[in-house]
Amino acid sequence: MVEQTLLPAQHEQLLVRTVPEMVDAIYRLAVRGAPAIGVAAAFGVLLGIQDQADLERNAFLNHTNAVCDELATARPTAVNLFWALNRMRTRMERDAAANADVADLIAGLFEEAHGIYDSDRATCRRMGEIGAELILDGQSLLTHCNAGALATAGMGTALAPMYVAAEQGKTIHVFADETRPLLQGARITAWELMQANIDVTLITDSTAARVMQEGKVDAVFVGSDRIAANGDVCNKIGTYGVALSAKAHDIPFYVVAPLSTIDPTLADGSLIPIEERPETEITEGFGRRTAPDGVATYTPAFDVTPAGLVTGLITEVGLLEAPNAESIRDALARGAQETA
Repeated sequence: MVEQTLLPAQHEQLLVRTVPEMVDAIYRLAVRGAPAIGVAAAFGVLLGIQDQADLERNAFLNHTNAVCDELATARPTAVNLFWALNRMRTRMERDAAANADVADLIAGLFEEAHGIYDSDRATCRRMGEIGAELILDGQSLLTHCNAGALATAGMGTALAPMYVAAEQGKTIHVFADETRPLLQGARITAWELMQANIDVTLITDSTAARVMQEGKVDAVFVGSDRIAANGDVCNKIGTYGVALSAKAHDIPFYVVAPLSTIDPTLADGSLIPIEERPETEITEGFGRRTAPDGVATYTPAFDVTPAGLVTGLITEVGLLEAPNAESIRDALARGAQETA
């Protein structure tokens, strides 16, 4: 994988060989972005089982479940992590019910993990095509955090419509919020868009409202780490403020996320577990002390944007305008039919 903590100064590959190494990579954001975390978790299962062919069948089943449990501890908010692990468990249980031996169980898990990878790539492309229809030639867009190729196995979520729009010959400009405190927007989104030759301007998080006030933003596109059944959207901290500013200035606010990011077990966003990061991420940003010793801190990694602020949710089965419980339920049903 790309070691994302080193971007943009260094572009290095990270070779992960063990389950603990995968847990560490996900926790410290070497790999990040909800879809990419899901794919990484599925591949993490493979790391834990690929050399276990000599185990007795029941021992193998118990071992694989333990591997999934270990990977599930990596981060609490991104639902794709648990979605992917559930897919791996379900595949194993289905094959086990059909009396598959250990070799066949391993083969089935390899097939499932690669299916998750391939599906994510196709889903990103489809969301990009749907989202690009909302982008007009000459428009200026704003995004928060990073939801591009490095956050997925494909071309991204929130950035996918921008990439497809550029492919279509549309001239666009993008404001990229720096995204405090780990600067995913500055380090990764700006870098990605520059690599794609898309015109990008880096701004501080607190500048987003200003450029909207100046009439410089036509639409906002963001990704998501978990979406509740009613359409409330959890994304990187600061997204809620961007949504409020967009609403105040009558600017469309779009969320681009696969159906796997929707958690139908949570009625609304207040039930989404919000990860808190180490205080050093805001007191010692990138290794340099920037706050007084002993100062109290509050470090949520995510916030929740109410569904009422979302103009549209772009998924692989289409655009859900003003998403709500009914439209999300219908979208999940369509998705299930298409994959049946």
